Amino acid sequence: MNTASTTRKPSKEEIVAAIKECAAKLGHVPNQEELKRESGISGKIFVRHFGNYTKALRASGFEGRGAGFTLGMEELFNEWAGIVRKIGEAPSASEYVLHSQHSLTPLRKRFRYWNDVPAGMVQYAIENGLEEQWGDVLEVARRYRREGRTGGWRRKPALLSSNPRILPDRPVYGAPFLPQPLCFAPVNEMGVVFLFGAMAGKLGFIVTWIGTQYPDVEAFREVAPGRWQRVRVEIEFQSRNFLQHFHDPKECDLIVCWEHNWAECPMEVIALKECLGGGLIAGIADMGKPKP
Repeated sequence: MNTASTTRKPSKEEIVAAIKECAAKLGHVPNQEELKRESGISGKIFVRHFGNYTKALRASGFEGRGAGFTLGMEELFNEWAGIVRKIGEAPSASEYVLHSQHSLTPLRKRFRYWNDVPAGMVQYAIENGLEEQWGDVLEVARRYRREGRTGGWRRKPALLSSNPRILPDRPVYGAPFLPQPLCFAPVNEMGVVFLFGAMAGKLGFIVTWIGTQYPDVEAFREVAPGRWQRVRVEIEFQSRNFLQHFHDPKECDLIVCWEHNWAECPMEVIALKECLGGGLIAGIADMGKPKP
């Protein structure tokens, strides 16, 4: 065995590559223990090449934010622009979740409202000299802005049920300003069941069975264009409730919840609150606040 090769310290470039590879494998930015477990890199090597581990993460394209880290704007732009080219239009919140490797959170932190993302991407491209490379994408983003798109769920005109009867003992209201399958955010598991049923098609699911035993839902999911697989879905109000119910993770493929609060969850989690986009909820809350 070559002793020199086994004791050789990794270069700066090798550390950056290892961090990126580890992040892609884990689905989040690794901490030092995770990186050590996956690549064997640890210790003073970060100080030697970068000054500390935080700076090593930044050199790898991850920006420091408080105690955690979010994806760098370059990676977020490249992925968003790639999705635009793939589907031919600026993605809605649900379409972004379907095609992205990340949640809505990094973009929401930067732009707050989902319909402001295209304009923000145009500004980033101009500031970084990317107009020629991504000209087709920027035109789509500008058209999105001109058309006043909402950035929410793409809607088709609702079909009336056959012969709806007008009840004579109650008033008739006008069209709702904010048409949603559920007017208010769910406060329990049953609300999440209803909302998932309403959003399933947008999220790429076809529900085939709903029951009361674990797991709650059987569905088929589009995993590639024209290719579907059966998945077992457990519905929870908060993802961490899965632990309180003592469920076996081996008998379930993913959790659908309203709010994801279980960082170390071993399964995929779809948080409907993130899929809908916090911008809509925050915007409604701000409507009643007095102007400064």
